[in-house]
Amino acid sequence: MGHQIRLKVWGPFASFNRPEMKVERVSYDVITPSAARGILEAIYWKPQMKWRIDRIYVLSPIHFTSIRRNEISSKISARNVESAIKTLSGQLSIDVTEKRQQRAGLILRDVIYGIEASIIVLDSRQQDGSSLTAPIAKHLEMFKRRAARGQYFHHPYLGNREFPAYFELIDEFPACPQSLQGENDLGFMLHDIVMINDENGPIIESNTGHRLSPNPRFFRAKMRDGVIEVPPLEETLG
Repeated sequence: MGHQIRLKVWGPFASFNRPEMKVERVSYDVITPSAARGILEAIYWKPQMKWRIDRIYVLSPIHFTSIRRNEISSKISARNVESAIKTLSGQLSIDVTEKRQQRAGLILRDVIYGIEASIIVLDSRQQDGSSLTAPIAKHLEMFKRRAARGQYFHHPYLGNREFPAYFELIDEFPACPQSLQGENDLGFMLHDIVMINDENGPIIESNTGHRLSPNPRFFRAKMRDGVIEVPPLEETLG
């Protein structure tokens, strides 16, 4: 595997919500790169590195099911939080009994995925060519050790926290199901969300004080024999 890891993840339910669906929750057909990264970070993460998702393997047929869930119709404003921090007063709670509402959801069931990923070292002190391999290998070994023991910082999940993910470190992924063989165009899929400078942004960066706004990045997902090649974030559309 070189400097890559292969992790098999599965669960009875999953939901990787499409951002264009504002009212009802509708899942993508397969796991998104950002959700896959979240699973890896739940097992192992350090500030000096980040995970890059290289490929996603779909190891079970794609099945949808419908559910209804209780949600709330509003959220606490970031500006209200900012004001409360400055004035030490303000309303920062939501009355669930008043804001509760039911929403339908189209989610996935009986999912099994393979995640193939590598590590990018962010620490500038490690960026000379001769010493870069050592910290990468160290991070990979720590991840493999934690994954083999079933350890995690918080329980990984499949898109939503109520859908827990179970995982296993393996060397090779099995072949995809017969129904997934060939080429399938899954359309545009969310790759990840990056933060960009925006003087009117809702998020304040703690170390610089700059205002930031979330910027979703998308890519055209094509599945060939159950495998999705994930492009670098720099090559995505936003």
